[in-house]
Amino acid sequence: MRIALFGGTGRVGTLLLHRLLDGGHHVTALARNPEKLPVHPNLTVIQGDAKEQPAIATTILGSEAVVSALGTDKTTTLSEATPHMIEAMRNEQIKRILTIGTAGILQSRIDPERLRYEAGDSNRKLTTAAEEHHAAYRALSVSDLHWTIVCPTYLPDGEITGTYRTLDNWLPVDGKQISTGDTAHFAENELVACNHLRVRVGIAY
Repeated sequence: MRIALFGGTGRVGTLLLHRLLDGGHHVTALARNPEKLPVHPNLTVIQGDAKEQPAIATTILGSEAVVSALGTDKTTTLSEATPHMIEAMRNEQIKRILTIGTAGILQSRIDPERLRYEAGDSNRKLTTAAEEHHAAYRALSVSDLHWTIVCPTYLPDGEITGTYRTLDNWLPVDGKQISTGDTAHFAENELVACNHLRVRVGIAY
């Protein structure tokens, strides 16, 4: 596949980029600092900022699917970039998008009418990151795209085990953590398999 990738220099994005390249996909990646990306014959790097529509449009041009592993880092990059992605995908008639979110935007087991970050399931005091992911989720949910949001819980660096649990729109019961490696593993497989369309997927051990 020809894939447009955003957030390819982040913790999950870096692993996901390598998996996509190892899988034979052709990737066009947007990065503010291209030197952070590897040199690979199947990788095209576009220098730019994901908050800028022209940079996103250029990256998506000619792609068959879009992957976003953009983080928040106390910025509004995610909430600004997602509508730009949706617009560019419509212009290019691309339907498939997979993004990396957070377990905070899954449904709450304390109050199922709310999200985990709103109801306090995770006991986190700061909700800025979850609010950014929620904004991205809202934008995707009202689109006509074939979207999937992979929602890891506590995310330590770690290798691929291939053994984990997933649950649509909820965090698996008693799920405490998931490695960056297994998150990338699931995301790469799901991008192609399309088994979880138009849902948030909770992932944990």
